[in-house]
Amino acid sequence: MLLGVIDIGGTSIKYGVLNEQGELLSHNSTPTEAIKGGKSIVEKLFVICEDWMKQYSLEGIAISTAGQIDPYQGKVVFAADTIPDYTDTPLAELLKQHTGLPVTVENDVNCTALGEYWKGAARGVNDFLCVTIGTGIGGGLFLNGELYRGARFAAGEIGHISLYPDGKPCTCGHRGCYEQYASSSALAKLVEKELGSNISLIQFFDIVKQEEPQAVAIFNGWIEDVTSGLQTLVHLFNPKLVVIGGGISAQGEFLLNAIKNSLDKKLTPNHRKGLTLKMAEHENQANLLGAAKHFYMLHSS
Repeated sequence: MLLGVIDIGGTSIKYGVLNEQGELLSHNSTPTEAIKGGKSIVEKLFVICEDWMKQYSLEGIAISTAGQIDPYQGKVVFAADTIPDYTDTPLAELLKQHTGLPVTVENDVNCTALGEYWKGAARGVNDFLCVTIGTGIGGGLFLNGELYRGARFAAGEIGHISLYPDGKPCTCGHRGCYEQYASSSALAKLVEKELGSNISLIQFFDIVKQEEPQAVAIFNGWIEDVTSGLQTLVHLFNPKLVVIGGGISAQGEFLLNAIKNSLDKKLTPNHRKGLTLKMAEHENQANLLGAAKHFYMLHSS
């Protein structure tokens, strides 16, 4: 069975063709141009699907996307203003009408969790949290062997837990949210403010590893914010595993060790015992794998 898999992010739309063993036979991307809105995104998906159908015999299309998603109807329940007019978009129905193929849709962080559960860092683990650190912070809750989505498909919005009441304003309309302090974009703003706009995050991590004092101080402060949020989550859910995803996960063991050392000091002994932290193994491809896994779960009968 060949599936067309698509991951709709704020910056780019990644897509490929994947077989039932989870092997990507092709992989490409195109700019999302999110500011143009939901209709523009749907048109881009139509073009991707038309190109596929000229080359492959597909059994279906599996989509991972930003936003709060009803995975049973394949509909965007809510999306922030970063993608205007995306809320209420019936993605599955529109693509099904256009291609004649079955289509599934799931939230992007849930797809990261499913991808890592199927083929990555969370293989064989039935209770884990997936935390993606990027432009914002997203969460996937995998509890008792299943995704937990909440009453309105909005569970896992951990980027909007309150870290500093009356703190920095957030895009959600509230203040002091976790992602305003612990996301990679929040770190980038700190670096620009303290060190100048000519230093990228990759360069920043390089000078932290070289133990430049000002960079180390910025990094340590950011890590404290990251782990203050994780402390709340671990105490609430008592998971066996926390998987850290998002672009920042490319920093690997260096970042993982810093998070572990800080978090260990903040947890009660019983929560700390048996807890494992891992970086996501598939980075940008986890969402494509998870979208496929979601499709197979819904079409297994």
